[in-house]
Amino acid sequence: MTKGTLLREILARPGIQVLPGIYDCLGAKLAAKVGFDVVFTSGFGISAAMLGHPDFGLLTATETLMAVENIVNAIDVPVVADIDTGYGNPLNVYRTVSDVARIGAGGIILEDQEWPKKCGHFSGKKVIPTEAHVEKICAAVEARLDSGLVIIGRTDALAVEGLDAALARGRAYFEAGADVIFIEAPQSVEELEAIAAAFPDAPIFANMIEGGKTPLLSAMELEQIGFKIAVFPLTGLFAATRATLEAFRYLKEQGTTEGLGEKLTFPEFEQILDVPFYRALESKFSKDSED
Repeated sequence: MTKGTLLREILARPGIQVLPGIYDCLGAKLAAKVGFDVVFTSGFGISAAMLGHPDFGLLTATETLMAVENIVNAIDVPVVADIDTGYGNPLNVYRTVSDVARIGAGGIILEDQEWPKKCGHFSGKKVIPTEAHVEKICAAVEARLDSGLVIIGRTDALAVEGLDAALARGRAYFEAGADVIFIEAPQSVEELEAIAAAFPDAPIFANMIEGGKTPLLSAMELEQIGFKIAVFPLTGLFAATRATLEAFRYLKEQGTTEGLGEKLTFPEFEQILDVPFYRALESKFSKDSED
């Protein structure tokens, strides 16, 4: 079974699916360890972790695909990959989606911003014509072949053209073959409700960013409104950044980590990274073990 097919089975289950945003293999392993069925690669997080830069379209397709492939290989659960705009015209999208399907991701998010894109909760976004993104969706549908890759059609038009235009775009993307619709950055519960009402026949996606433009609702609240997927893309990034900053500040001021507070131990970290498995594997193939 492909990861795309598995993701489709997961989305067919009753209830809402909660996806944590991850940006590296360690975060992916932690998400799988605590029991998430699906994870989401955060372009914002990958840009911050890989480049130390904000999500202003600075990641290349190669850098994104490298990060996605490493994450896919690190865990067994389906990965939904943020592939920005697909990095060009429909031909570029075809190539990008083919690569993502080959890597083994379960789904993708394909957005309709002009390149270079920006984080959906930044100001100053611009969108391409609806027809141009419909062409990209069609290219993505064809490029996935028999992988079952779930295509999430995202529009950033709400901030640029208004809610009605964004809903019309979402409808066009769904009719073009997108499996899930994502209207980015609604700014009120009323707008979230309007999105749900506009798509009674399509799974819809909510993006919950702490301090972002959209009201931060719980998964239960979003499910009651009518959403099928709730992504919390930056929770891990923000938590890790604060914890690391505090630890480094303490070390700089005290010259020691003694008294820092509760910390993960070396043996605990070894378990997360499957060190016992690799030690056993090393022993199995070691000449010394045969003597």
